Amino acid sequence: MTSSPNQTTPEPVELGAGVVRRATTLADGRELLYYDDPGTTLPPERHVDERDLPPRPETATMRRDVLTGDWISVAAARQSRVVMPPADLDPLAPQSPTNPSELPSLYDVAVFENRSPSFGPALDKAVGTAPAAADPARGLDDLVAPGLGRSRTSVGRCEVVCFSPERTGSFGTQSVTRARTVIEAWADRTAALSALPGVRQVFVFENRGAEIGVTLQHPHGQIYAYPYVTPRTSLLLAAIEREGADLFSRIIEFEAAGPRVLLEGEHWIAYVPFAARWPIEVHMAPRRHVADFAALSDAERDELAPLYLRLLRGVDALYGTPTPYIAAWHQAPVDLGRDSARLHLQLTSPRRGADKLKFLAGSEAAMGAWIGDIPPEQSADRLREALATITEDVE
Repeated sequence: MTSSPNQTTPEPVELGAGVVRRATTLADGRELLYYDDPGTTLPPERHVDERDLPPRPETATMRRDVLTGDWISVAAARQSRVVMPPADLDPLAPQSPTNPSELPSLYDVAVFENRSPSFGPALDKAVGTAPAAADPARGLDDLVAPGLGRSRTSVGRCEVVCFSPERTGSFGTQSVTRARTVIEAWADRTAALSALPGVRQVFVFENRGAEIGVTLQHPHGQIYAYPYVTPRTSLLLAAIEREGADLFSRIIEFEAAGPRVLLEGEHWIAYVPFAARWPIEVHMAPRRHVADFAALSDAERDELAPLYLRLLRGVDALYGTPTPYIAAWHQAPVDLGRDSARLHLQLTSPRRGADKLKFLAGSEAAMGAWIGDIPPEQSADRLREALATITEDVE
């Protein structure tokens, strides 16, 4: 429903916790979804994206590494993405006369298709204005078939999740209400992307800090929908096959009884894992078996918001300045391991001191044979001390 030539009123869809989703499109046909906080002060009308944008790029191509079986996406369009723009040219802030950004309206939380995606931008011409996938995978057997020089179109989708219209910050700087809105968006997008043809796995993550390679300072994360099961998850599924389908239940029981627990709630537990690789590494998992964000109950989502915020603020308090990290939310594949592979966070940081970073040495980078710099028990002690300094309520 259109309100005026330069405004539209997207139909509201009510989600959990009072969050409302409003769907529209950008000037080049990419999908844009607004997730309004409960009790938002934003009006229902949203500005139309009136930019003159170039056509969307051709879908990337992925090539199979015959030595490992991994698929490598070659996405040349990413070379043109914005890198560390000046503060007045923030592509994730609301549009203004001097800032022709990706977001036409003021928002609480927003999710949109990446303009320079590694996967996608769409599966076929029926989706928006995206070019067709010329040579998608032909099923599971095709993805694992042997042979040199094998390639397929990188079908899937890459989305940007803006946590706030503010130009600085991270997930950890948001309010509990805003964090809960983001969690609802993660769950909503996980369900939607999992239903796309050709998608095998959905990955929710946040990169934080220039040391990690972040190219935009705006508080945001990303969601990738892959056309295959990722190498990391393939190893996890193999471990479950080896150790037993109740592996995650036993891990949580083992860690809960040990010295590395950082935070506990009725529904969640956070801990430094027994065999942590990174100087800072924290896992967080639901106590109940849950395959992905979409399967979380309202109570589990409600508790996660303040507990996750406290964890991130404690990680920042470790050295008193913002800590670079990758917050990787592992979810079960769309069609494998749903009863055994549990949703969990793996937060890692290369920071091994106030002004020191861990760089992968030859053994780690070339052979995957890790050498830990800090004993996990020591890391847990230091993180608990940092968390104890977060004395105020997380609001």
